[in-house]
Amino acid sequence: MSREYDNLIWTPSPEEIIKERDWINSEITDLGLPTLTDLAIKASEARKKSYSPYSHYKVGAALLTIKDRKSDGQNIEIVSYSETGHAEEQAAKNAVSSGTIQEEGRKFIRAIAVSHEGDTAPCGRCRQIISEFSDNSLIITADVEGNIRSITSIKTLLPYAFTPNDLGIE
Repeated sequence: MSREYDNLIWTPSPEEIIKERDWINSEITDLGLPTLTDLAIKASEARKKSYSPYSHYKVGAALLTIKDRKSDGQNIEIVSYSETGHAEEQAAKNAVSSGTIQEEGRKFIRAIAVSHEGDTAPCGRCRQIISEFSDNSLIITADVEGNIRSITSIKTLLPYAFTPNDLGIE
């Protein structure tokens, strides 16, 4: 039975899902699993530098730029929690601080690995930050030892995102 609002419902089409899966596979093949494993291990090592005396939930991240540079970060808690820096955010800001935007442009994130306990992907805030610095990128989740759990993309985790492109900024 068709409802009058069915045409308003948006979900990725089967074709869009296949296209994104093909893109992820192509990026994994192009970068190589050893490169992504190395990134996951780097995220695990960054996790060890976490400052998390309140939650004791340590997170590390490592990103790979389009020109094969790496930047890492870890969560840095502040007692109020609202000012806490997230690992993915820190990795991106460290890359920006090192001049990556001037040398590679705004869309510099090609892949980012995140290491933590449990089996989750970057939070909404971090997904938005990743989207600020890429049209699409691989998202690798890893355990605390740096073993890859899953590989997906920011477009899969944050479809229909509001990005700088929406403001005419390339």
